[in-house]
Amino acid sequence: MVWLLPVILGILALASCSGEKARVTTDELRATSQTIRAPIDFAPPSPDTIPGSQLGEQIRLGYEIVVNTQEYARPYVGNRLNCTNCHLDGGLNPNAASFVGLAAVYPEYRPRNARVNTLADRVNECMERSLNGRAFPPDSSKLQGVVAYITWLSQGVPRGATIPWRGLQRIESRRLLDAENGKTVFASKCAFCHGFDGQGTMAAPPVWGPQSYNIAAGMARVSVAAAFIKANMPRNWGWSLSDDDAYDVAAYINAQPRPDFPGKEKDWPKGGKPADAPY
Repeated sequence: MVWLLPVILGILALASCSGEKARVTTDELRATSQTIRAPIDFAPPSPDTIPGSQLGEQIRLGYEIVVNTQEYARPYVGNRLNCTNCHLDGGLNPNAASFVGLAAVYPEYRPRNARVNTLADRVNECMERSLNGRAFPPDSSKLQGVVAYITWLSQGVPRGATIPWRGLQRIESRRLLDAENGKTVFASKCAFCHGFDGQGTMAAPPVWGPQSYNIAAGMARVSVAAAFIKANMPRNWGWSLSDDDAYDVAAYINAQPRPDFPGKEKDWPKGGKPADAPY
């Protein structure tokens, strides 16, 4: 673990200065690891407290892009989604791929492109896949704003800390997927907001078709969509579906047509492709 190197070097230096032979035991390293990676509380700042400084203006822009992507980043979006459709409540919902703490995680190696990604890289990946659009330029004020907002939300989260709310809480289905059952559940639990044709309404975004996420988005994986549905859908009634029903709805939704992603063949160049990747 590279992040432990400074800790180990510090221990060795202290021992050297004292004239004693440095001895770092396994128990000491384990204790240090547990201290640095100790779970932390979910206590993000409220957007109402964004400062009025120039930095605050950048953070505010990032917040506005997240909650109203269609208005604040329209030239870069290729569908009718907003960031907050997946990262619910402006990235503040701990059950919906929250942004809180992400700045303490990146840079991070990601197998999908087999390289170390910055937080800005990850933002642009969402733009290209989940929003079926195009990446922000590296020097874009919009990209800098989103990164500033996520970094501001992550204040107080130390690098190396355990972030229990990161991503989505995965679930399992103990039987074969049943898309027909998923269609039935969708009609009774989802269609009122998303439309029976899945094309969205004024209340909720499209979940398939040309205005939804493309085939390379994380949500296009059934296991990811199922975890999101289980924790959050129907909206404000999360955890009400069984694991099997959540999986079946995800299977039904992701069996419907959606945009392709040029270059998808370059994903996972060193292996590790998830079994439910749809390409």
